[in-house]
Amino acid sequence: MKRYIGFIGLLVLGLGWPGFADDLLWKNISQEIVAANVVLVERLNRKFIYLGTLRGLFKSEDAGDSWRPMSKLNKNINFLLQDNSNRIYAATQAGLFATYDQGRNWKRIFHGSNADENNCLVLAVTRVGEIYLGTNAGLWISKDEGRTWHKASGRLGHISILSLAQDSLNKIVYAAARDRVFKSQDGFASYKEIFTISSQGDHQDGDVKEDNSVEQSGSDKISYLAVDANLPNRVALATDCGVYLSENQGETWNLVSDSGLLSKKIKFILFSQSSALHAISSSGLFVLKDGRWQELSLRLPATDIRFLVIEGWQNLYLATDKGLFKGLQQDLSLVNKEDTSVYFKDEPGIKELQEAAIKYTQVIDPQKIETSRHLARIKAVLPELSVDYDRTISSYSNSNSTRFTVGPAEWGLALRWNLSDLVWSEQQRLIDSQVRLMVELRNDILDEVNKLYFERRKVKMELINLSYLDNNKVEEKKLRLEELAASLDALTGGYFSRQIKER
Repeated sequence: MKRYIGFIGLLVLGLGWPGFADDLLWKNISQEIVAANVVLVERLNRKFIYLGTLRGLFKSEDAGDSWRPMSKLNKNINFLLQDNSNRIYAATQAGLFATYDQGRNWKRIFHGSNADENNCLVLAVTRVGEIYLGTNAGLWISKDEGRTWHKASGRLGHISILSLAQDSLNKIVYAAARDRVFKSQDGFASYKEIFTISSQGDHQDGDVKEDNSVEQSGSDKISYLAVDANLPNRVALATDCGVYLSENQGETWNLVSDSGLLSKKIKFILFSQSSALHAISSSGLFVLKDGRWQELSLRLPATDIRFLVIEGWQNLYLATDKGLFKGLQQDLSLVNKEDTSVYFKDEPGIKELQEAAIKYTQVIDPQKIETSRHLARIKAVLPELSVDYDRTISSYSNSNSTRFTVGPAEWGLALRWNLSDLVWSEQQRLIDSQVRLMVELRNDILDEVNKLYFERRKVKMELINLSYLDNNKVEEKKLRLEELAASLDALTGGYFSRQIKER
């Protein structure tokens, strides 16, 4: 326990941890510009950065050293996109704008008939110039690069479209509304529903049913969807109850493990060039590695992250409530490795916890199993004993009377052997069946102990890496440590906490 207090002391002193994987140094490059919604880094010139905010669109031509406003676009910017012909689009609350000359001139190419239609939220542009525009009042489609528009038929033409993504290889476009996802291969002339969140009931398991629906509470919703450019069959979905992943173009979905996440409410999701899955939750930016989410925003001095761009293989840009932040991933081969065992010296090891969990749950005791099998064999030698008791009653009747006679007591004793049980008995089968179930239970318990134990170690390392200035994240990580310790105690009968106190 004293060692643990010493570890917190190091934390308060603000000592960073040089050996932490994927450590990012975040720098605010937007100066006084705040309330950023979306960011775009130009494909041809990466020093050109466009930043969409609540107050309008800003551009930097020197990688963020200076910024100038786009005077015509002084509206709330919801989304930015650059197509294959390097045209740049800005989806705003006052329509869709496009520039053909790197932002020097902007032209409005879509204007709705009312405020909801005018509020453009997201868009996707295909290689042949088809534009799919999601508004607050439905999906609009242009087949001629924005010169003419028509509204999608059916339900898609009347609901708010929150996200659009395309699989260029298979010519598929996906559209996400608040509670469902649609898929089309013919420009939304026809489409089908491939994922649904039901608002019925309070079921919170998040399991995908056979009809690709998920029962959640009425406040849950879909926030974003993304397609892996390297493996276009992979589609990821950000929801209020976690991340769903499909490996077959949305035909079936699996809920991704939430291990490492501080919050299941996912607001944004993105595949990197190396197909690494990144997610923005209400508590930070995370990347999925080996089935566990690892936080990348430990030192980020902003709480509300709204958009992520991964430029090249290393540079990350985050649009946040406090402006635009740039993070550079460290080259881990150059990082000085330090022995981390000192920070876990006074905690029980994984083998101790596994043994404590098995002992507490009383599963797979070899001596007990051998005793049961021995007794089953002895049972075959012993006979089945049965005792009978009876009396014979006789009656005699004539025309005048009936007489009864009770005979003497008759006792019977019977012994019965089933010699086939010496070779194999039903009891042996039952014992084997019970052993199989106990082995499965043991494996489940050990898997859970391993998961909790190593997640706690990772969270502790993340906590060491935090600066004392990151008060909110420090408290979140400390709370997560307590939660994991409580879960380990539940599996070991309090062994984990007792060992920390005793050492």
